[in-house]
Amino acid sequence: MYIAVTLATVATQFLERPGLSKTTRTTYELVLLPLLKEYGSWSIEIISRQTLIDYLLSLSHLKYTTHHKHQAILQSLLNFAVEQGYLKSNPIRGLKQRQPDKEKGEHSTDEVIRFLTPEQLSILYKTVASDARINAIVHLLHRTGCRISELLALNLEDVDLHRNKFQVIGKGNKQRWCFYSQDASVASAQPLD
Repeated sequence: MYIAVTLATVATQFLERPGLSKTTRTTYELVLLPLLKEYGSWSIEIISRQTLIDYLLSLSHLKYTTHHKHQAILQSLLNFAVEQGYLKSNPIRGLKQRQPDKEKGEHSTDEVIRFLTPEQLSILYKTVASDARINAIVHLLHRTGCRISELLALNLEDVDLHRNKFQVIGKGNKQRWCFYSQDASVASAQPLD
């Protein structure tokens, strides 16, 4: 006897895969929840390309980068369904991503990258100079390119003071070295009040 497998069942299996970090699982759950509220009880076999396109179009309130993330996670879910034999092919394979909407102030990544000018950096450094901790954080963020979450997770023993470098655990649980300049070293060595 044939039993139809629902989208919710496949999504549950997708989320319970070994190797997913807790934060990735949480992100996937948040992204998939609106889809499952709408179509979770449907057999995965009857969800058409047009249904999924209409669903993605209904997410017009999202920024285009967030929309891309939703589409990528949906794509991964459907690829998983194909791997598990629930679908013969991914119905949204090859679907183009939503383009930025300039009326919403969205810009694609190939446009000019905005950064602080030397004058703005000077103002920033003067502003934080009186607070040793914030001064060190700003210098290290500017000079290393590390993320603030990576910097705040550092322990003193993670820092190689002689070689002006430290190792961080970044996205995807990947380790990488961050190197910092002499001025960042001086700013970091100031005693905290």
